Amino acid sequence: MRIGIVCPYSWDVPGGVQFHIRDLAEYFIRLGHEVSVLAPADDDTPLPPYVVSAGRAVPVPYNGSVARLNFGFLSAARVRRWLHEGAFDVIHIHEPTSPSLGLLTCWAARGPIVATFHTSNPRSRAMIAAYSILQAALEKISARIAVSEYARRTLVEHLGGDAVVIPNGVDVDFFAKAEPKAEWQGETIGFIGRIDEPRKGLPVLMKALPKILAARPRARLLVAGRGDEEEAVESLPAELRSRVEFLGMVSDEDKARFLRSVDLYVAPNTGGESFGIILVEAMSAGAPVLASDLDAFAQVLDRGEAGELFPNEDADALADAAVRLLGDPGRRAELRERGSAHVRRFDWATVGADILSVYETVTAGAAAVAEDERTTGLWGRLGLARD
Repeated sequence: MRIGIVCPYSWDVPGGVQFHIRDLAEYFIRLGHEVSVLAPADDDTPLPPYVVSAGRAVPVPYNGSVARLNFGFLSAARVRRWLHEGAFDVIHIHEPTSPSLGLLTCWAARGPIVATFHTSNPRSRAMIAAYSILQAALEKISARIAVSEYARRTLVEHLGGDAVVIPNGVDVDFFAKAEPKAEWQGETIGFIGRIDEPRKGLPVLMKALPKILAARPRARLLVAGRGDEEEAVESLPAELRSRVEFLGMVSDEDKARFLRSVDLYVAPNTGGESFGIILVEAMSAGAPVLASDLDAFAQVLDRGEAGELFPNEDADALADAAVRLLGDPGRRAELRERGSAHVRRFDWATVGADILSVYETVTAGAAAVAEDERTTGLWGRLGLARD
């Protein structure tokens, strides 16, 4: 099958959607399919052989964050060329409602279109206001996927219609088989995320940290991600700042080793999350997880069965839970066991097969419609069905 996948966000600044698209493309390539991904990217960005650049993106505030998107006449021309050269059996657009390549592709494409909706934003005035503009493009979509029940709810409430829920995927064994790193072990709390993006929740964790360190004097916080490190710790007493170690951006391999090493992974995100891929990665690596009780996080963690939850933005509750878990190796072992079993439903072997099934359904439907038109159109009515 010839599969075209559209990434709305810049390949230069990795995020959950980009990782999902990368892993999905590589999963299908391993199965023998031909895959091309169209994505915004700077000219000097090294790209995998299956990624085609649609040109440089610009930063735009989007869903409580800053997304690097690509839109305009030049982008539209590149979309049309990519579609023409690809001659795809199916086109898979991610975030088709964002002002980026997905919407341009919806307008230009012919044939079966599958769309995945990642965003969870129940109060999106922009999406409501843009409905009349989006409607014509959305009507061309053959099948809709939402990465969570909360992304599906956003779609239903703002745009109508419905979607099948297929979660983001993870290569579980990649994380499960990673080698721990000795210097990242020993009463370590882990956090991965953009340091200077408030909704990722690092300020909440920093507020909880003095109470955690007072009860667990040997504990340390390891932070992986980009952002202003000095600003991140400025709320901490000076004598505690050395207990926070910033690792900067880490490779996929080191992320897996990081998650295999820490005693507790904390996800203090405050909102704007439709899924929680980092929770799945942490469970895959066997890290006990403590997360804010966002609806999407609660769903990923099986309502607290596969990881513990604390009230969103409650630093005291976070601290109390972290202290309790750091002091209870039996409970951490129980969370590791439950998380490792639960996370298998998010493995690409399951998720990729579900998405491929959607592709096969829409392509079969398109073929049936084409055949019906061939035999029941004007030539068919004359008894002269075209070859």
